[in-house]
Amino acid sequence: MRSLLFILAISTLAMGCASENKQNTMTQPSISKSHFGKTPGGQDADLFTLTNSNGVSVKISNYGGIITHLFVPDKNGTLEDVVLGFDSLQSYIDGHPFFGALVGRYGNRIAKGKFTLDGQTYTLHVNNGPNALHGGKVGFDKVVWDAKEIKGDSAVGLELTYLSKDMEEGYPGNLRVKVTYTLDNHNEIRIDYEATTDKPTVVNLTNHSYFNLTGLKRDILAHEVTINADTLVAVDDQLIPTGELIPVAGTPLDFTTPHAVGERIDDTTDVQVKYGGGYDHCWVLRKNNDGSLPQIASVYEPESGRLMEVFSTEPGVQFYTGNFLEGDVKGKGVTYTKRYGLCLETEHFPDSPNQPRFPTTVLRPGETYQTTTSYRFSVKK
Repeated sequence: MRSLLFILAISTLAMGCASENKQNTMTQPSISKSHFGKTPGGQDADLFTLTNSNGVSVKISNYGGIITHLFVPDKNGTLEDVVLGFDSLQSYIDGHPFFGALVGRYGNRIAKGKFTLDGQTYTLHVNNGPNALHGGKVGFDKVVWDAKEIKGDSAVGLELTYLSKDMEEGYPGNLRVKVTYTLDNHNEIRIDYEATTDKPTVVNLTNHSYFNLTGLKRDILAHEVTINADTLVAVDDQLIPTGELIPVAGTPLDFTTPHAVGERIDDTTDVQVKYGGGYDHCWVLRKNNDGSLPQIASVYEPESGRLMEVFSTEPGVQFYTGNFLEGDVKGKGVTYTKRYGLCLETEHFPDSPNQPRFPTTVLRPGETYQTTTSYRFSVKK
């Protein structure tokens, strides 16, 4: 009997040691850096690859803070890239519709490229008809950021910093910006935005990734979208806010329950759908007062089983369905045709500097701009 107990004890100890060794040899999250190329001005651009213990990885360049690749598993465990973009730096430099980019100083549109702050009118570069869009001619998506790698036991990160000098693109104040991307072992990519200024200015930062959960195999019309919003920002035919917040109930813009993107996207009996050429609007998100990071949207792709849940502290999200992709851009061996990707750009409302009823985007000296957005990936079988 004693021999048997001794054998059991040794076996248990061996199993425990084997289990501990297995845990100790699990792949820890990692981050690596490679050279991505040089800008026309001769600056070196790098590409950072963040990989978690599950094999999920995201590639981010310090040129424009761009998410170039994002590999997540489908219901069979197959890892595939789920963001539109390119394999080379030159393709980004040649011009693109903000694939994966950090957008600033002001994400979305400012009417006629002008706003007045504290009695002074500022004139911006206009790059979207008569309006300013996504920071202007040389926004945050076209500059090289300083980069710092962050390593941890359960997550890795990339800290990007940039000084936007006073009157850059027409915006007042020296704006110091820090954006931190973090990938953890829950397959969640978190983006923390922070900024300070030495003069009153306006700030509205976001990321402009185009997602395609099929693994870039086909368009996004079968993706099922939910947005936790009962109203949206009404726009005119130039996609500039009218100042009115309108209910979505009973319209093709109601995503309070899941709907396939293609189900109602061409219902031009709705004037907002007509103006956007589909979905290209800012939804007014439901408020969360419990202090947690609220879930604001989700996207499910039925064939792959991939589910993306979006969380944010921002008051709005611009849901855009690639209506202006025209098939003249190709990347990763794929031609990006109309509605080949969708964006969920968490942000303050468009044209807020000219809309006093909207939540303010003014940042003053002594204040800190802080927002957080995260994208969590899983599967439904």
